[in-house]
Amino acid sequence: MPPQPLPSASSRITGSKADCGFEAPSVLLLDLDGVLVDTLPVMERAWHAVQEAHGVAMPFEAYQQQLGRPFEDIMGRLGLANGEEIHRTYAAASVAASYLAQDVDGIADVLLSIATAGWLLGVVTSKPLPRATPLLARLGCPFATIRGPGGPGRGKPAPDPILRALIDLGTDPADATYVGDMAVDQEAARRAGVSYIHAGWGYGRPIGPSPAVAESPRDLVHLLGLSTPQATSIEGGLL
Repeated sequence: MPPQPLPSASSRITGSKADCGFEAPSVLLLDLDGVLVDTLPVMERAWHAVQEAHGVAMPFEAYQQQLGRPFEDIMGRLGLANGEEIHRTYAAASVAASYLAQDVDGIADVLLSIATAGWLLGVVTSKPLPRATPLLARLGCPFATIRGPGGPGRGKPAPDPILRALIDLGTDPADATYVGDMAVDQEAARRAGVSYIHAGWGYGRPIGPSPAVAESPRDLVHLLGLSTPQATSIEGGLL
């Protein structure tokens, strides 16, 4: 049986058996783009390079609507046949424009606090790992697993990358929560049998039935049932 949905951001879960009848999940998996790092300026710059190099008339907004899926899937949904060539152009332009990426304000402090409370952290993204890992390294967080495209299995919205991350950590889906910002993230979490929290500061909107929504990174602390003393245990934290 899949886990029950978490409450809204205005509610709190204590995470104790006495208070809510079950133990809080011990693994927090997160999407990257829009959740951990604001990479929209990078992606827009890379898409403009694609437009110029390949004569693509498709506006960036059309590409943006498909974020969260593997690149080759996005190409298919946009009806662009030369996906491999486009991807090479896009990847090179993304690396060149990576300096435009900005860490989401407060996310590192929140994740360090959650890790201090005993949770395992992981990342499940559709961004290729050669471009994802430098961005994640800037956060300085102890990610126990990072899963991206490539290898066996399908990409989001299939549950495969989330399930592979859970296998890495030896964790049952009932003990995990996934934080994303696109409809494909929400669907992947549902199909994987993990709880889902929508990052309200990200690029997309949740789909019905409405999941728990964190309007800011610090809301994650309350939605995961962590107490204020735990959340403020990191020196210099913003919680």
